[in-house]
Amino acid sequence: MIGITGRSGSGKTHLLSRLLPVLRARGLAVSTIKHTHHDIDMDRPGKDSWLHRNAGAAEVMLATPGRWVLQHECTDAPPSLTDLLASMRRTDLVVVEGFHATTPACIEVYRPATGKEPLFRHQDNIIAIATDTPHDPALPAHLPVLDVNDAGAIADFAWRHACSVVLD
Repeated sequence: MIGITGRSGSGKTHLLSRLLPVLRARGLAVSTIKHTHHDIDMDRPGKDSWLHRNAGAAEVMLATPGRWVLQHECTDAPPSLTDLLASMRRTDLVVVEGFHATTPACIEVYRPATGKEPLFRHQDNIIAIATDTPHDPALPAHLPVLDVNDAGAIADFAWRHACSVVLD
């Protein structure tokens, strides 16, 4: 597992969309977990799965010939990263976008132009910085700095520094 983290608007999803094809081209099976603080709903009112869920189903699985999705209602606390990983099929690499406080090893996407404070100043799980200003002298000397536009170099770093996760 490796995390891609950063402040809103920094380009995490954009980086991930360029990183995934590089990792896949190297023969890796890759899955992702995306965390958001926003409430989302994949269903549309009136659809069968929406009706099932609104009638009280704790889980609703929608299966098609090409994919399936399982919606699980959180009745207690939101799921932890460990819970989510345990529900996924085994793979070579899971890339986590978000969960910046609980992912053991994260690459922070940092763009000074956003005007937002970087996470690397306060979190010790940041193991590298991917930025569009790799020669900025304000970046910490103790962390590797990667060019956010070089998906190949970031893929190399991510694969070399991914954390093994053992689930019961």
